[in-house]
Amino acid sequence: QVQPVESGGGLVQPGGSLRLSCAGSGFTVENFAIGWFRQAPGKEREGVSCINNGDDITYYEAYYADSVKGRFTISRDNAKNTVYLQMTSLKPEDTAVYYCAADPLLFRKCSFDSSQYDYWGQGTQVTVSS
Repeated sequence: QVQPVESGGGLVQPGGSLRLSCAGSGFTVENFAIGWFRQAPGKEREGVSCINNGDDITYYEAYYADSVKGRFTISRDNAKNTVYLQMTSLKPEDTAVYYCAADPLLFRKCSFDSSQYDYWGQGTQVTVSS
């Protein structure tokens, strides 16, 4: 069964850092486009970052929402079958449940359209507060 598994959330002070992990359970993350989304209380789910799968040219292309650009970094560790979201300079408005999602269609560029992703993790809570 294909199941992304998130971990790494927690409570952090403003300006702090966290690294979220998305491990592939039942699938190889190298072959999937991976997206990170978040949903804050009372708000719609929004795309945060995503990374492509596919051919050599686009394999490592990554995309970021304007609100996190320069602060968040997405990366793959194929040996660990895991995608990471490194979050720095965290702000209270980053508080949300963060979800990892996987798209199995090869060579389709990742996006922040949640309907593109077939598989979703259970989410991990990130709270930024002093």
